[in-house]
Amino acid sequence: MPEQKRTARGVLGGFLGFVGLSVAAGILVTAAVTPALAVTGMTANNTIGVFDGLPDYLKVGQSMEKTNIYATASDGSTPLLASFYDQNREEVTSDQVSQFAKDAAVAAEDPRFFEHGGVDIIGTARAIFKTYVVGGQTQGGSSITQQYVKNVLIQQCETESATNEELNACAEDATTASGAEGAARKLKEMRLAIGVEKDYSKDDILLGYLNIANFGARTYGIQAAAKYYFNVNAIDLNVEQAATLVAMVNNPSNLRIDKPANEVNGAADGYSKTKIRRDYVLDDMLEHGKITAEQHAWAIAAPITPAIQPPSSGCQTAGNAAFFCDYVTWIVKQDPAFGATKEERAAALRRGGLQIYTTLDLDLQAASQASLDAQIPHSMARTNIGAAASTVQPGTGRVLAMAQNKIFSNDPAVTATSNEYTSVNYNTDKGYGGSSGFQVGSTFKAFILLDWLKEGHSLNESVNGAKRTFSKWTDSCSGNYTQSYTPKNYDGTSPGSITPIDATRRSVNTAFIAMAQKLDMCSIFQGAEDMGVHRADGKPLERFPATLLGANEIAPLSLATAIAGIAHSGLTCTPIAIDKVIGPDGAEIAAPKSTCTQAVTPEVAHAATFAMETVFKGGGTASRAAVSGAPLMGKTGTADDAVHSWITGGTSNAITSLWIGNVSGSSSMYDVNVKRGVTGFSAKFAVFSGILKSSIAKYGGDAFPDPSESLIKAKRVAVPEVAGQSVEAATSILEKSGFGVQVGAPVDSSIGAGLVAATDPGAGSEVATGSTITLRPSSGVAPVTVPNVVGADPEAAKKTLEGVGYGVAGECEVDPEAGPGKGVVSKQNPAADTQLAAGQTVTITVKRQACE
Repeated sequence: MPEQKRTARGVLGGFLGFVGLSVAAGILVTAAVTPALAVTGMTANNTIGVFDGLPDYLKVGQSMEKTNIYATASDGSTPLLASFYDQNREEVTSDQVSQFAKDAAVAAEDPRFFEHGGVDIIGTARAIFKTYVVGGQTQGGSSITQQYVKNVLIQQCETESATNEELNACAEDATTASGAEGAARKLKEMRLAIGVEKDYSKDDILLGYLNIANFGARTYGIQAAAKYYFNVNAIDLNVEQAATLVAMVNNPSNLRIDKPANEVNGAADGYSKTKIRRDYVLDDMLEHGKITAEQHAWAIAAPITPAIQPPSSGCQTAGNAAFFCDYVTWIVKQDPAFGATKEERAAALRRGGLQIYTTLDLDLQAASQASLDAQIPHSMARTNIGAAASTVQPGTGRVLAMAQNKIFSNDPAVTATSNEYTSVNYNTDKGYGGSSGFQVGSTFKAFILLDWLKEGHSLNESVNGAKRTFSKWTDSCSGNYTQSYTPKNYDGTSPGSITPIDATRRSVNTAFIAMAQKLDMCSIFQGAEDMGVHRADGKPLERFPATLLGANEIAPLSLATAIAGIAHSGLTCTPIAIDKVIGPDGAEIAAPKSTCTQAVTPEVAHAATFAMETVFKGGGTASRAAVSGAPLMGKTGTADDAVHSWITGGTSNAITSLWIGNVSGSSSMYDVNVKRGVTGFSAKFAVFSGILKSSIAKYGGDAFPDPSESLIKAKRVAVPEVAGQSVEAATSILEKSGFGVQVGAPVDSSIGAGLVAATDPGAGSEVATGSTITLRPSSGVAPVTVPNVVGADPEAAKKTLEGVGYGVAGECEVDPEAGPGKGVVSKQNPAADTQLAAGQTVTITVKRQACE
């Protein structure tokens, strides 16, 4: 390139640069002539002593390195799910790098590397004179140690810069080569290079350089470059490949060999630019005795033949586990275990060199996805159909599988083409890459059942499940609720008296609302939260009567966690997706841990489990999903108008929560045909049973613990005496005793009209708690004692009874032995001395020899 005429300003800047660098001559000549001087007692001088405070980020050590996420296969191996990186890099040790690569770097970049103390004074002097005095094209002259320092400074820019503007400014400051600024930067680089040489061996510095150097685009370090460009490990690079990679370091942007279509430096011209530089490297290797003449001749003759192996990046590479993979990345970005700030956590994912071993079971994941795929399409013409299934391990919180009916993509251009693609994970919360959740319907009844049992009620008490309007609700947290609510049962029935265990099996809305009326709504929802239930959008659980039947939007993973807690004797464990994390130095890093809480007592959990086992048995709402091999428990749920449909449950060792419904819109799953003859509602049974078969085959399942007799048997309580009380007061007394109350027809009584005259069953009767007691209000009419007319003449008996105020009805009974005439009264009904209100009828029976 012809040399351009220099301006006065350019000459002045060059001169100042020359003067600036000359000030450092004393340091450079003494400290850089030989490596021995850089590490001797001369470092005590006030000149060299500045290197004692070398910044930590210039220590030879970890650079940016990609993070890998792994799953577990049936043979115990840990296949790679995905990698994440800003820089594709794998740190390697010296014995993992081909000697050809080491020799090529020294021969081409710094032949006197093993002789100087960090700065090649001969090369630097030549570069100073050419760049700052003679002028013209900027000369390098940087030693390998200086190049390492510059790369570390640039790396530090990338690590610490919050914006691209900050990064560009920082990088420019670290690489400026011209004028006074370039001279100052060069001086700083020299000083730091000498400091590095003071603390580290030549072999360590060379390895640090090879591990940090850029080889084009986002490929950094000799190991990643060897894999990407030649599909070999760094230790297996031959002389030609090693020389090619070292050649590329000279100008990574222009000399990279992964652009075969380029007209210049592409496959058609044999990567001409790179070959020229490669051959230069080979010549230097021969000149400095690093290779033989035969090796040189062979390598010079060899064409550049890349074998590009693009590295995986992002969860798209995780196949059917992509949504689980995405969940893991959100854990890394959210959990303090990976950094104190969100910036540190993001850097840990893309730069930290972490090896993350997850809880995912690839066998169960494959089975879950296959079961979903067999029933639920990715997309439909008129319904944005969605389905998701999360499986957790009770007692540990380990997430074993996470399937979804969509194809994972976080590319907006792809997701805009069809709703079969999404980056939203329907299994988990919005804060972890998920949706805002889905209404869970009757699944929430499990938490009413828990509170019912916690308050001392039993599974076989009598509950009034009749269809009616409810209007009174206790809520100790925010005040009692008085608005009316008229729930319906999905089958339109009004079952009347029913036990909680049967209401659980059949999922009777009216029965559970009746149960909730006897409880504290605040306690029900607090208990659900204790079990791990929360809204997917992060807001507090809404609390009003309709939410007792599942109007809150919740994610499948939350439900799986909560039901797993019931299945494991009330011990609820927060979900975890990571088993182990290994840092870039090979040491294990503390991974996020599950927090396990005894949310309810084992006795309560065992009784609830006993009831929830009936859901999978004959007549239960999940019986169509049941499979053999292990005891099952759980709960179904259907939101209003069947917009969403759920099954959550499983065995003692694996609990799955399955949701099928509308991602958006309000199509009824009763009406949406996901395949020929199968609706979205009915498809859940086949999907769930498919997952169950695999989880039972892999994990089995034990018998659930027996419940306490006290929580199964209905308690029997004496009916209180409430005669003479107002209907309202009597109702309050009976309800406080655990009874349901209804008002029957009035009865005659001397008690004031409208007050309670009697109950049915009567006062003192031993009946089951929860039974319905009928109140009989008084008519206010006192009853009269029926006189005795047996043996009297029929006419006389009639006069006697009518005189008291009764009507009289007569019956004739033939008796051949009766006396002649009209006969006598042989029987009366009601009997004598019976209390009977005036105006009622008494029937008399007369015996005669013959009846007309």
